[in-house]
Amino acid sequence: MHAPDGFLNAGTAVVTGALSAGTVGAALRQAKHYLQHRQVPLAGITAAFVFAAQMFNFPIAAGTTGHLLGGALAAILLGPHVGAVVITVVVVVQALVFADGGLTALGYNLLNMAVIPAYGGYAVFKLFRRLLPATSGGVVAATGLAGWVSVVLSSMAFSIEWLFGATAPVSFTRVFAAMVGVHLLIGTGEGVISALTVGTVLASRPDLIAGAADLDAGQIEDTRGPRAPTLLIAGVVAALFLASVVSQFAFADPDGLERVAQETGFAASGEEHLLSDSVFADYATAGIENETVSLAIAGVAGTLIVLAVGWGLLLGVKRPGRRSAV
Repeated sequence: MHAPDGFLNAGTAVVTGALSAGTVGAALRQAKHYLQHRQVPLAGITAAFVFAAQMFNFPIAAGTTGHLLGGALAAILLGPHVGAVVITVVVVVQALVFADGGLTALGYNLLNMAVIPAYGGYAVFKLFRRLLPATSGGVVAATGLAGWVSVVLSSMAFSIEWLFGATAPVSFTRVFAAMVGVHLLIGTGEGVISALTVGTVLASRPDLIAGAADLDAGQIEDTRGPRAPTLLIAGVVAALFLASVVSQFAFADPDGLERVAQETGFAASGEEHLLSDSVFADYATAGIENETVSLAIAGVAGTLIVLAVGWGLLLGVKRPGRRSAV
């Protein structure tokens, strides 16, 4: 879903940029009221995990791959406002440091990858929470379904943007059908990864999950999990492992948006990234010829950058003494 510059026209880029900036700005203001002090490190870890997980493209059909978006996952762990901010950090770092997602396309990339998956995914999560049992199993199932739907919502958003901002003579109905069709499959992977992640945290520290804040000790597996510092260290190690090792096995086939662009005929509208010569462009390290080492260094660097930016940003906006839940 990282669209390059040129996929949509300038007017659409400006409008989506304004919408994204306004929404993320409002999310930052809301984070001051809702973010608990103990969630600040978890927010940094979540940003690092999503960045690292997005480096792994998994196959979903012949010649097509997908990767985690993470918006719904971040919203369920941290609440929708903080979740949207966390994914914004990831998308901005990817665009500025790794030349992944165009600079003029940043508005619609943020809208499609951060804003809509976080708020839309969380709304779907809350809906399924009402329909499913108020247990840890219900939370995990609702997470999986929300993750799946959030990806479909993102694909629908791009299709609507194409309706108003097309840069090639390809009909809205064709783009919509292709985008939703392929992302129905990608959403399955999103749902599984999100459910497994939330299930893991639930099993050890359910008190850290915003989406499970309404459950009492009798409704969840109230185990004596590891102390928060131990859990956070484990999260950093897991993210670094994903970025440096698991990423080596990513599939090279085009992702959902790239495949749709190729099949429907608007791939040529994409423009070269303005920072394509940067040190970590395309998740490779300039000057390192060994591809494995090059990718590992870029992945580790990106994970640590996102961790520092996400943690620092939310630490800066946190108001002391606020303990409200989302």
